Amino acid sequence: MKIAVFAGDGIGPEIMHEALRVLDALALPDVTLMEGYVGGAGYRKLGHPLHADTIRIAHEADAILFGAVGDFECDNLERHLRPEQAILGLRRELTLFANLRPATMFAGLEEMSALRPEVAGKIDMLIVRELNGDVYFGEKGIRTLDDGRRQGWDLMSYAEDEVRRIAHVAFRAAQGRKGRLCSVDKSNVLETFQLWRDVMIEVGAEYPDVALSHMYVDNAAMQLVRDPGQFDVIVTGNMFGDILSDQASMCVGSIGLLASAALGETQTQYGTKGLFEPIHGSAPDIAGQGKANPMAMILSLAIMLRHSFGLEAEAVRIEAAVAQALADGIRGGDLGGTAGTAEIGDAVLARL
Repeated sequence: MKIAVFAGDGIGPEIMHEALRVLDALALPDVTLMEGYVGGAGYRKLGHPLHADTIRIAHEADAILFGAVGDFECDNLERHLRPEQAILGLRRELTLFANLRPATMFAGLEEMSALRPEVAGKIDMLIVRELNGDVYFGEKGIRTLDDGRRQGWDLMSYAEDEVRRIAHVAFRAAQGRKGRLCSVDKSNVLETFQLWRDVMIEVGAEYPDVALSHMYVDNAAMQLVRDPGQFDVIVTGNMFGDILSDQASMCVGSIGLLASAALGETQTQYGTKGLFEPIHGSAPDIAGQGKANPMAMILSLAIMLRHSFGLEAEAVRIEAAVAQALADGIRGGDLGGTAGTAEIGDAVLARL
């Protein structure tokens, strides 16, 4: 099993170290780790945030473990050289179009949520975010108008087939859960999302066992705060999914607990090829201090084992170990505790 390891910037190397300790403890046979440089680390080492050598490693691997990218010292670089281009480039290069972001309230953390405990305790949802389209990948630029004013512009668009393929992923996910799918759009204002809604309804006819509903994104943001327990699976576009999944992270207590998978259509001998990462950033303000919470990275490892290698039992073991550590009061600074990165890793390993 070939696993590409891209730790990246900031706290990325620290949290990746703990995830690899957990992987090592599982003692899986025939695992090959292939390390590469991405983001600011890639720019400093190889002259580009996503060097050709890194892309080669990504193509050779059966799955990718990804830490985080983002470096304040690179903010003044041209856009194509900024650290964030590494993750965007990998999604494009590997056609990773489906982002799965689970958000579940861990027992004992209800008081850490920004919501009332009785509301937060009901959270158990999966956000399915489309990754390859929308305004993030449309044409963009800054131009000067005839009167001398500058104007920034970004093209938002979705092709029918892009919507259709993410719809199938979302409906299948709902079939494996509680059978409810909420499609979030802004079809009352944007033609892009009128097409989105139309295609969702068409695909929904193929899944009579899934209850499909629709919600405007502004209402969805409100409902995530008012009654998040109503959601089972949410499917939405790239930008809306980016925002709503970060909002969901604070509903469950901390962004340091949310893992994610970016999947495409490529199948290996083991399962679906994908990239797996925590949804938080590189947190350069605490990098190198041993303060970062590695739980989201460790949970991303679990999702990788499930989706890319079919190792369900091992994935469940990791998730149970993290849940038990939290229930036993092991908390990082993001959860109001004092446990450091290595201490949290030790706690998860002990319970594994």
